[in-house]
Amino acid sequence: MAEAWLRDEQTTISALLERRLATDPDGEYLDVGGTTITARDVFDAAGAVAGGLSALGVAPGDRVATLMGTSVEALLAWFGAVRGGIVMVPINTAYKGDYLLHQLADSGSRAVIVDEAYLSRVEPLLGGLPDLEHVVVVGDRAGWRAAAGAAAVHRWADLVSAGEKAPDITARPTDLVTFIYTGGTTGPSKGCMVSHNYNVVLARQINISWRRTADDVAWVPLPLFHYNVYTTAIVGTLLSGGRAALYPRFSVSNFWPELTRTGSTIAVTLGSMAFLIANDERRSAEPKSGEPDANTSLRLFAAAPLPHEVDKRIRDRFGVDTFSGAYGLTEASLVSWQPNGVPNKPNAAGIVNDEFFDVRIFDDHDVEVPRGTEGEIVIRPKRPNVMFDGYWGNPQATLDMTGNLWFHCGDIGRIDDDGYLFFVDRKKDYLRRRGENISSQQVEGILCKREEIVDVAVHAVPSEVLEDDLKITATLRDGATLTEEELFRWCIDELPYFAMPRYIEFRTDLPRSPIGRVLKRDLREEGVTATTWDSVAAGIRYDRR
Repeated sequence: MAEAWLRDEQTTISALLERRLATDPDGEYLDVGGTTITARDVFDAAGAVAGGLSALGVAPGDRVATLMGTSVEALLAWFGAVRGGIVMVPINTAYKGDYLLHQLADSGSRAVIVDEAYLSRVEPLLGGLPDLEHVVVVGDRAGWRAAAGAAAVHRWADLVSAGEKAPDITARPTDLVTFIYTGGTTGPSKGCMVSHNYNVVLARQINISWRRTADDVAWVPLPLFHYNVYTTAIVGTLLSGGRAALYPRFSVSNFWPELTRTGSTIAVTLGSMAFLIANDERRSAEPKSGEPDANTSLRLFAAAPLPHEVDKRIRDRFGVDTFSGAYGLTEASLVSWQPNGVPNKPNAAGIVNDEFFDVRIFDDHDVEVPRGTEGEIVIRPKRPNVMFDGYWGNPQATLDMTGNLWFHCGDIGRIDDDGYLFFVDRKKDYLRRRGENISSQQVEGILCKREEIVDVAVHAVPSEVLEDDLKITATLRDGATLTEEELFRWCIDELPYFAMPRYIEFRTDLPRSPIGRVLKRDLREEGVTATTWDSVAAGIRYDRR
């Protein structure tokens, strides 16, 4: 059972920052790409941002978008919104054209703060954004003042040095603080409305699972448009004390040197990043004395979920604990977790978080299925303000996800008799072939046993008959001599007949989102290419029983 304060206390990010200011104003709080800042630095500079935006007419509850890389300015922009009662809308820096236009228009942002490197993406859209009144540019590129045209343009340096005072705002736990837009895999992206309290509660849950203390340093190589950064590095550090380090862009070659430079004890990654680190042959398990990464203080490698094989490889190679037992989504987290004293099971996503959620498994008719049976993960909150507040401006989409008053996660899973949740697959990635359901994630986990494979995606391609055909798209380690036919014949002994691939393709890389997730939708759309190997064309037969 979690502590009473965890269950009952509701609070705000503003209150956490003020507590840090009272207890540790000048200790290092965050390292942003090598620049260190304190709580006092954040409070004062964020007040200037809030005051500057207020002077432009941006009022509490208004939205301000950012199109910025990981930087001190991006961090202060978000905290400026916190201090000004403004809702921040961090936008994926890969977006341009209609993708960018949609989020700026959908959020109704009155201002956008943009790195000068991305200004050329914003300028052509301004005529179609009647709500957007101000563009704040971080940088000094000559000529940008005249370029923006339709909106008033301001220099970031002028905004924060104008001497305007932050408005006198007392935030409530229910107040919205951020819109986090979904990936848009099934249609236009939707803005998840995130409150102060939900952000804080999620950060607390993660800290408990990590057994995080003020002695820990969390290293986070994720962009500032990713919700993970706010809960783990920014808010999580306010809760635990100590410090965190933000790294602008994940790099395998810089991973260990960065941990050593920052003295990090917790590495916060995504599954794809963990896979690359686990298979990085450039670093031995025990570096020699004098090597730049020999004295790393890493104790915990966080990436959830991870296949059991990858999790074990990280533990065995690097002698660290892992946090891979959790399941959640932007709309609701953590649905399952690893609280103190609860070990995970192989390939489980932790134990159901029944402190905060009622978690069930339903069939396609919203009927609960027995324990151990696969179906869609659905939830209800047990505590106030521990989920998102719906999709901004899209009540129908919110209703569509809450059939029969249960939030439908869109994922297939099962719960065993001990209460452990097993994530099976995204519902849209769950294949049906020859009358059998296939989990792409389960097949990928089996393929990870092959040391030649660096990364792999299992996905559907259109079939000549009614159901899908299965394709493996993978990248191989440098120097690997594995052929498609060899891999296929290996699969005969490892996979049930109905999960056997028809197609295999080796590539130098896989299509990814800016945060490193493999874009299976792109692979599905590409289908069978000129370089795809076809087992049927090769005439290979196997026992189909």
